[in-house]
Amino acid sequence: MNNKSLIFVTLITVLLSSCVTMRKYEDLQAKQQQTEADNAALKHANDSLNTSMQVQIAMIEELNRRKQNLENDTASLGASLRRERELYASLDKTYNELLANYEKLSTNKTAENKKLIGQLQSTQEDLQSKEDKLNKLQMELAKKAMNLDKTKADLLQREQRLKELQDILNKKDSTVKALKNTVADALMGFKDKGMTVTMRNGKVYVSLEEQLLFATGSAVVDKKGADALKQLATVLEKNPDINILIEGHTDNVPLRGEGYMKDNWDLSVNRATSVVRILTTDSKINPKRLTAAGRSEYAPIEEGNTKEARQKNRRIEIILTPKLDELFKVLETN
Repeated sequence: MNNKSLIFVTLITVLLSSCVTMRKYEDLQAKQQQTEADNAALKHANDSLNTSMQVQIAMIEELNRRKQNLENDTASLGASLRRERELYASLDKTYNELLANYEKLSTNKTAENKKLIGQLQSTQEDLQSKEDKLNKLQMELAKKAMNLDKTKADLLQREQRLKELQDILNKKDSTVKALKNTVADALMGFKDKGMTVTMRNGKVYVSLEEQLLFATGSAVVDKKGADALKQLATVLEKNPDINILIEGHTDNVPLRGEGYMKDNWDLSVNRATSVVRILTTDSKINPKRLTAAGRSEYAPIEEGNTKEARQKNRRIEIILTPKLDELFKVLETN
């Protein structure tokens, strides 16, 4: 083969390798963007839940105030109704007495008889007026009672909805705490080897430093790191309602080398993908639950250019999030 042919073959090989790397990088970058959108959706759901709970609490307080006012009005109307009934009974008695006297004196057209007739008519009119007023009070009382019943029912419904939301939150928090403890217990042997388990924002974060998983600049998980990941996979198999996000992080030192990884983006993505493969190999974890993402050097946990800071920033973070389908259904019906 002459020199021109050799140069042509070399150029073709480099171009093909570059295309494959860029296409893989673009695919992984799209997955990362989707992951960030999912995280934003979870944050939005959490904010919506907090707003919904505040609205529910304010409405319950307003309903309690209206309920107290209705109860006060009902008590006042009840007292008025009792007084009017007593007055009505008294007037009815007087009317009957006058009517009896009228019948006795109907044949006697004296001035006294006319006076009694006038009193009878006046009493009858007064009695009718009181009866009308009593009927009006009874109607108002019935209307107040209906409003009070409706307010009580609305208040009860709001309290049940608030309790339902609180129960779901408590259940989620309890699940996350139990998961955190289970993961920490399962990985206890790696606690002093660069592994930490924490809980933040309703999620469990398993952070694995580079020294536990990889050699410098490599995306191949070593044996001790694979052992830790397999123990974690055993826990995740038993918790099918947990979504799993694997994030690769690097320091800010540019990657050197001319292999298939061109920079820290490639390194972080390939490390996350390597962890996914170990978690799904010989395990019952549904691959649909997992997402691999590379964050390169742009999500450090410690700022600065010291050796210690760079060491902490070179890590894999496995973020475990409970599924929120039940919570979303409650919010949609709210």
